[in-house]
Amino acid sequence: MVLGGAHGDISALSVGVLQSAPLKKPSSEVPLAVSDEQLARKEPLMKQGSKGIVVPLAMNVVKIRCQNEAVYQYHVTFSPSVECKSMRFGMLKEHKSVTGDVTAFDGSILYLPVKLPQSIDLKCQRKTDGVEINVKIQMTKILEPSSDLCIPFYNVVFRRVMRILDMKAVGRNFFDPTSATVLQQYRLQIWPGYAASIRKSEGGLFLLADVIHKVIRNDSVLDFMHAIYQHSKENFQDECTKQLIGNIIITRYNNNTYRIDDIDWNKTPKDSFTMFNGNEITFVDYYSNNYGITVRELDQPLLIHRPAERKNPPGKLQKGEILLLPELSFLTGIPEKMKKDFRVMKDLSQQINLSPKQHYLSLSRLLNRIEVNEAAHNELARWGLHLDNDICKAKGRVLPMERINLKNNSFITSEDLNWTRECTREPCISAVPIHCWVLFYPKRAVDQARDLVSMLQKISGPLGIQLTPPAWRELKDDRIESYAKAIKSVLSAEGTVQLVVCIITGTRDDLYGAIKKLCCVQSPVPSQVINARTITTQPNKLRSIAQKVLLQINCKLGGELWGVDIPLKQLMVIGMDVYHDPSRGKRSVVGFVASINHSLTRWYSRVVFQMPHQEIVDSLKVCLVAALQKFHEVNHFLPEKIVVYRDGVSEGQLKMVEGYEIPQLQKCFEAFENYDPKMVVFVVQKKISTNIYSAATDHFTTPPPGTVVDHTVTSRDWVDFYLIAHHARQGCGIPTHYVCVKNTANLSPDHMQRLTFKLCHMYWNWPGTIRVPAPCKYAHKLAFLSGQVLHHEPAIELCEKLFFL
Repeated sequence: MVLGGAHGDISALSVGVLQSAPLKKPSSEVPLAVSDEQLARKEPLMKQGSKGIVVPLAMNVVKIRCQNEAVYQYHVTFSPSVECKSMRFGMLKEHKSVTGDVTAFDGSILYLPVKLPQSIDLKCQRKTDGVEINVKIQMTKILEPSSDLCIPFYNVVFRRVMRILDMKAVGRNFFDPTSATVLQQYRLQIWPGYAASIRKSEGGLFLLADVIHKVIRNDSVLDFMHAIYQHSKENFQDECTKQLIGNIIITRYNNNTYRIDDIDWNKTPKDSFTMFNGNEITFVDYYSNNYGITVRELDQPLLIHRPAERKNPPGKLQKGEILLLPELSFLTGIPEKMKKDFRVMKDLSQQINLSPKQHYLSLSRLLNRIEVNEAAHNELARWGLHLDNDICKAKGRVLPMERINLKNNSFITSEDLNWTRECTREPCISAVPIHCWVLFYPKRAVDQARDLVSMLQKISGPLGIQLTPPAWRELKDDRIESYAKAIKSVLSAEGTVQLVVCIITGTRDDLYGAIKKLCCVQSPVPSQVINARTITTQPNKLRSIAQKVLLQINCKLGGELWGVDIPLKQLMVIGMDVYHDPSRGKRSVVGFVASINHSLTRWYSRVVFQMPHQEIVDSLKVCLVAALQKFHEVNHFLPEKIVVYRDGVSEGQLKMVEGYEIPQLQKCFEAFENYDPKMVVFVVQKKISTNIYSAATDHFTTPPPGTVVDHTVTSRDWVDFYLIAHHARQGCGIPTHYVCVKNTANLSPDHMQRLTFKLCHMYWNWPGTIRVPAPCKYAHKLAFLSGQVLHHEPAIELCEKLFFL
């Protein structure tokens, strides 16, 4: 779409064609223009709960007031027809005196803030052949200024505002490289920026603005390749491919980002490529002529980016690879090695994880810049858009605290929602006696092995877990073969091994992977891998480390740690998540976890690997039927209500989940006689830009766990809510967004919110609340382990144990 403006020609500013309903060409008898808003009005959805304490909140959205009465939509026809889009833009521009300066035109649909006569006929001359073209402009709709059809071009207008403020566009977001923080000691720089978009929610039209940061490395990809060459000359190309593919790079000459999909070792900057105009040019000359950049290293290979295939408007597929120079490309994101360095991450998080107060100051600066910059302010005013001078404040609720149930005791959680003390001093709900377990350790870690076992035996009593001494297996070294051989020989000789515990030295992903493949796929047995460093470096913390290890082992063997009160009877709760292999085109992994008892403390899990083109729902059907059979086996009846939490779905796929995926899942019920349970399906969205602040004092703070918002910023089309379930230790409290796409059980908003919050208490790896319901987190852990480490479905023998924790 192209916007015409009063100052400067901005016809280059184009976005995709508006996704409006296909317009029929108006007939010769044009009906009177109708406002489609009246037709679209729906009954308001019942989505507000009432449980909990009402609290004042603020959100990172700014109300937009529309000062124009309407936006007018016209259909523009050219006869004889004009195929070339840019020519159509040019012809319409010739008649500025009729349309006015402020236009939004995509080649056939024209939006104006002014009302023209019902039908206008204009004439133009085609420059190429001198043919006279008739241009007919007919009004088709009168839209409210906050109509959905206006939002795409309002966003184009706002992107222009950000450019006027000298912000640099990188992808969909805007950054300010001039205010970058340079961390010279780590060879990184951090660009501050905003993810800002105009959207319509229940409370009207809002600007949603999130404060974001982009981490860019000071070293180019070429520097990175040189460093790899120093370390591994013999398998240099393989190592480069392994470390670079899938990474996102930025080309600083135009601030574009690309994903590295491949490396072309046979091409160099001296090679030529064909430009859009058909001329051949070498990469060296191209960068010299267009950007004034001299390429220094002429023998470097080229990086390949393959754009995702997408249909361009006339139905042409955009194909072809983009070739980039390593010397001019910079890696983005935090290097994997640094992510494991606590000190580096601490320094970085201070720059990136802003407090609610810092967040608010940053948003206020943006609003102030728009207000005082006349050009930016006018850009919005021409469409009648006016931003409030502060962010939106609203009321939210803090849900009631939950009761945690242990074996002999139950208690209401404290305000910070952490119950480490209680769960390490009292027996858990059910403990599996550990009679036959084997400990593998390399000779040099014998002291750590002894320390660990003596501490485990000391703490097992209070936890109510019977623990006999292990069978000790000392290894002469820590090679993968040594572990594999020893584990295999023990498992084949002794058929009753309950548990394998391995102590490993150093960060060894390859060794960890080998042990897990052996114990989860080939010879199924619950396994625990412990790094010797965690035992040695913090002797004063050995007790708490051993407590966590023993509780985790109990879960892996089928024990139950704690529960919450679940008032809904005959209920099954399901969590689903999808792990996508980062090297593109590989299979995706579906993790599926379902509860199989009343107190939601026993879980059945399945994993399905599927090819990129396969429907995810095919895998889900297999899992659901197996879970229902297992539920029946345990309870001797089938669940009456099934609540599904589906992770890994974007905003655009909600309709697909509702209209296609859920009906397919419901077909599974036909496998059982006369079975038609009630179903509730939530889509769980974690990657969202909405932030919530507590506005109880003048200085904004992080809201307490249990804070829920179910109005103003919620959707007009779905029953949804935002919930902060976890205790945020740093940064802002980012809520999780829950969208209910199916509710045949007629759960009330209070039921939905309370059940979701209860499930956030049930993740046994952490004695506190987490950001998503436990079954979602379990499904995520399961899919990640299977896709990242095992590359295979786990053995079916382990499906009733939380072996993946």
